[in-house]
Amino acid sequence: MPKFSLKQDPYHEREVRKYVKPIPSREYIIECLDKLGKPVKSEYLAKVFSLKSKQQQEALQHRLIAMARDGQLVANRRGSFLLVDKTSLVRGVVIGHKEGYGFLVSEDGGRDIFLPARQMRSVFHDDRVLVQVIGKDKHGRREGVIVEILERNTEYIVGRYFEESGVAFVAPSNKSISQDVIIPKGKQGKAKHGQLVTADIVAYPSTRRQATGKIIEVLGEHMGPGMEIEVAIRAHNLPHKWPKKVLHEAAALKKISELDYKGRKDLRKLPLVTIDGEDAKDFDDAIYCEQHPQGGWRLYVAIADVGYYVKADTALDQEALTRGNSVYFPSVVVPMLPEVLSNELCSLQPNVDRLCMVCDISISKEGKVSRYSFYEAVTCSHARLTYTQVINMLTGKSQDHSELLPHLQELYALFKALRKQRKARGAIEFTTLETRIIFSKKRKIKQIVPIVRNDAHRIIEECMLAANVCAARFLLRKKIPALYRVHEGPDTTKLVDLRSFLGSLGLSLGGGDNPKPVDYAKLLNKIEGRRDEHLIQTVMLRSMRQAVYDAENIGHFGLAYDAYGHFTSPIRRYPDLITHRAVRHAIYGGKMADFYYDSNAVHNFGEHCSMTERRADDATYDAIDWLKCEYMLDKVGKVFDGIISGVASFGVFVELKDIYVEGLLHITALTNDYYEFDAVKHCLRGKRSGRSFCLGDPIQVQVARVDLDEAQIDFELS
Repeated sequence: MPKFSLKQDPYHEREVRKYVKPIPSREYIIECLDKLGKPVKSEYLAKVFSLKSKQQQEALQHRLIAMARDGQLVANRRGSFLLVDKTSLVRGVVIGHKEGYGFLVSEDGGRDIFLPARQMRSVFHDDRVLVQVIGKDKHGRREGVIVEILERNTEYIVGRYFEESGVAFVAPSNKSISQDVIIPKGKQGKAKHGQLVTADIVAYPSTRRQATGKIIEVLGEHMGPGMEIEVAIRAHNLPHKWPKKVLHEAAALKKISELDYKGRKDLRKLPLVTIDGEDAKDFDDAIYCEQHPQGGWRLYVAIADVGYYVKADTALDQEALTRGNSVYFPSVVVPMLPEVLSNELCSLQPNVDRLCMVCDISISKEGKVSRYSFYEAVTCSHARLTYTQVINMLTGKSQDHSELLPHLQELYALFKALRKQRKARGAIEFTTLETRIIFSKKRKIKQIVPIVRNDAHRIIEECMLAANVCAARFLLRKKIPALYRVHEGPDTTKLVDLRSFLGSLGLSLGGGDNPKPVDYAKLLNKIEGRRDEHLIQTVMLRSMRQAVYDAENIGHFGLAYDAYGHFTSPIRRYPDLITHRAVRHAIYGGKMADFYYDSNAVHNFGEHCSMTERRADDATYDAIDWLKCEYMLDKVGKVFDGIISGVASFGVFVELKDIYVEGLLHITALTNDYYEFDAVKHCLRGKRSGRSFCLGDPIQVQVARVDLDEAQIDFELS
């Protein structure tokens, strides 16, 4: 029997600090298992490592089980442990589809693995599993079978409660979960047929049986006011209730006094202002700009010093990390921090002293950053301005706050220089339409209106971009572990499809196999004003990857920055709070080795915060889709003009003109012909008639059906 010495463990000192009687680190266990080259039991490993005490042997057993749960090891049927890599398995997260099948998103970054419906019977959406690839399906996708369920991530579901033929069950509102959950007799509580409920999972599904649950909460009737948000919150597992310890810590926070100003720059006389939307409540940034004596400008970006109040590893901090970000539903916010912080102590309200982290930037007349510094300060916002107020002041339509007008004019001049630099840099700027829902008193949609962006919005955007870039570069220079906002270049496969599509229109994208942001920007300039501009932009946008958070800086493709981070919104985004802690550590002379977080911890933060961002988007989309379906209930049978906003093999998606609601014109509704799908040209084309339905085409449709349960609107040709 081979022997491994604990003193040879590279992380032995760390383990000594954690345990009176240390055990081998995870890293050393993996190294030794690799050398052993075979599955071994816990008892065997205990002898190999010479662990003689019962305490050490139990601790080793717990660690091996934890490593198996985390996917580092696999426990076979005989109770032996072996390395995952030795078994040719892929670890990842299950993504469910409403049709019953699913995909495994691999943690190693490889292509998704298709999971047929029979494999999805035993898992829920978002479970972590080990999958063995067994070949390819009929579409050429890698297909897998689930070997091990590592982690269950669904503790409860929200959905509608039904009683049919003596069987009670809950149909999940989250369409990524296709299995109904059986509710045994006596476990239904006070739920009535058709009501929206929350059910705890009592037993998870297997290949032979459905999941069972217990009703723990009756949310209300199916179409009750505000119910769409209650459902979305629970369906996507959004943390929305404050633990008692969090509320206790928040209540103990005190208003700032002169003692808190010690060591901070006093910027209270500087006429900083906040500029936000009319309905904003949390003001986490204030700005001021003045001419620089040597030419150009000096820009002050003051950001609420959330880190002063929210210390690492407190209950407040842990809850903020769990939430990851604030979630903005129509007219309702699920905040990342309790309101005593987000709307009061950390909100830069007018004429109130506040603690801030300041990014002080010198910018040349060409719009280039020449110098920057970070420091702690005490500030006082001189006004709470809205985008509409600012643009009216700058265009002479308003005389409000006339004493601030010269400063706003300097901001406007700086903005124009920054915009020129943005174009010279080659940043990509897609024209997208955002909408806002206007509610009636009974919280029913009264109207959906487009959000009109003006130069006041863009002033704030450019100032925040400048501060975020400075923060990223500062932490790179100081070599402090940081969380970057990264955006990779376009996916290779999607790039080939994009070039084929552009070629059919007589257009091309420069840059060969490795296009740069400037190549995209040049193409956008070239198509400006074309009738099919929106269509081309849509296809270009779909060729791009999603921006994420990562400890490794690879730059931001879309913004054309070599380094970019998030610094300017710590009230509503946890990554910004991490950045603030890193910046504070650096300005006090801290080094990489003594920073509170190492690169591995920051990497984990990145994965988690990227997930919470997607989770928030999915939840808000679901709530908005449901609201729009409800809005269309009384419009069944009516005819509308629209534009084709998406094309798939099963039909086309149509967005109604001036209503901003999308629905599906299914291929079965396209009668009297057989239609073929052209993925490159984003078209459905009739085989006999030659009639085509292409992305961006105008179309007239009739509302055929509205399904609130499925949140789906079906159209027919008018």
